[in-house]
Amino acid sequence: MAMDSPPEEMIADETQVCLPEQWLEAADAIAYDSTTSPPPICVVCGSLNSGKTNFSRHLLNVFISRYRRVCYLDTDVDQAEFTPPGCLSLTVIDKVTPDLAIPCLRTPERSFFFGDITPRRDPKIYLTYIHALYDYYYKNYQQSMMGESLFKVGVPLVVNAPGWVEDTGYDILVNMLKYIAPSHVVKVRADQSKNLPPGDFWLEEGAAQDVTVVEIDSDCQDSLKKTVCAQNNAHLLRDLRLVAYFRKCFPTNMSLKTIEELDHRLAAHPPYEIPMSTVTINQLHCQAPCNKTIDMSDITIVGLVASSTTCERMPCCVGLGIVRGVDTSRKILYLITPIPKHILKNVDILLHGFIKTPACLLQVQRHMTSNTRSTD
Repeated sequence: MAMDSPPEEMIADETQVCLPEQWLEAADAIAYDSTTSPPPICVVCGSLNSGKTNFSRHLLNVFISRYRRVCYLDTDVDQAEFTPPGCLSLTVIDKVTPDLAIPCLRTPERSFFFGDITPRRDPKIYLTYIHALYDYYYKNYQQSMMGESLFKVGVPLVVNAPGWVEDTGYDILVNMLKYIAPSHVVKVRADQSKNLPPGDFWLEEGAAQDVTVVEIDSDCQDSLKKTVCAQNNAHLLRDLRLVAYFRKCFPTNMSLKTIEELDHRLAAHPPYEIPMSTVTINQLHCQAPCNKTIDMSDITIVGLVASSTTCERMPCCVGLGIVRGVDTSRKILYLITPIPKHILKNVDILLHGFIKTPACLLQVQRHMTSNTRSTD
């Protein structure tokens, strides 16, 4: 698989998506709704493989043409748009995406490492992170204080809701909608058995909210008339996003044309030496007390957290790393990460969840640890 790419790694086939006219009209109506002040806050929701991510990407582009900047709140920990899987994030976008079929990795403004590809294990902390990210957006991009007056900052928000809309997933979506109180909700209709209820279903009977509900039909066809649903294998896309993320360990002008080449490069890449005394290791979603150790029988992906960086009083994730091994005699962790050294030296918490290392990168583990780098 080809790996050479611009800084925002492209991780899908370069196939332009042909959007239905209904979608184009809906996005224009939301972005240019003259009655919306401050700028729109739009939640896009629908079941898995309904096409809500493609619509969200198009809506971002339309917003950028009017507002120049858009905030994107990504709540889909399985198929995150701008970050690796397992992350909840707020990203500020100021460039149009020319091809809607190509997701791109970007550095988020704020991010939390949830450490799983579904909210099932811990819906409470999942919602806590979403609330914190929305609060950060509202404080910094939707309103700001100048003396005694309150003025609006013209940055709209797109929220890509998770595709789990049944049982607990439905309850999570209702909670999100109540908390965010969006100006617009787009419901993408797909499978009749999994469609959301009509209207403003999340509001209690008699409750009032100034919201515009837009319902559009799913479109699972690209320009070549192949189903997007069949192409977008979830497991493969997660692996590709992780591969693209760790590709950032190397200069963008370095020739890495295949995943195999990247695997060899990462295996030979000098890891950072992290003294275990300088970090706390937390096992996420663990019912039993954490003993602050990680099983290193397999290489492990961890979230890197600097407690000095906070969002709504919670430490933020500054990136991901691969723990390649542990020297128990020296009490040293060997870590591979694209995070710059000046940021990594502030990391004091490692979060170990359930994000699996792609099988195509397992040679990283087999390589002997040598040529290490210090964070000092």
